Amino acid sequence: MATDHIRYDVLARDALRGVLRKVLTDAAAQGLPGEHHFFITFVSKAEGVKLSSRLLAQYPEEMTIILQHQFWDLTVLEDRFEVGLSFGGIPERLIVPFSAIKSFLDPSVKFGLQFDTSDVAEVAPENLPAAPAPSAVAVPVATEKAETPEEPTPPNQGGAEVVRLDRFRKK
Repeated sequence: MATDHIRYDVLARDALRGVLRKVLTDAAAQGLPGEHHFFITFVSKAEGVKLSSRLLAQYPEEMTIILQHQFWDLTVLEDRFEVGLSFGGIPERLIVPFSAIKSFLDPSVKFGLQFDTSDVAEVAPENLPAAPAPSAVAVPVATEKAETPEEPTPPNQGGAEVVRLDRFRKK
């Protein structure tokens, strides 16, 4: 097999992460249009991820957040996004590098992206914060309507719900 000197896999991965960056940038500037909402799963201990020790203890491998009703201060930078969410009534600020993201799903339009994070460097346990502190493929989402998942808690009712995407996969 010929050597890929162009590195199409890297180009495709970066292009798809660019889609995610653009969608989040637009949401930060204009809010979420219509029924759009996002499920974002990321590696909890990936280098550059910042979340409280409480959340890290609860989600030591990966974490899924939902951006729908209750989030604030969404900031998108070239290599990461930052967002405020409430977990059990406790406000938290999360920082998530795009390289740590495993999947992105917008169930309102059945669009999803899945990223290979097998090469993501994890932070050594002694370097984890004690306080708050690479190929990709488009994944078609099943067009048949599965069980209707519970929606996250509506505004002013307690906080964001964290769920695993497996809950929405066809069984």
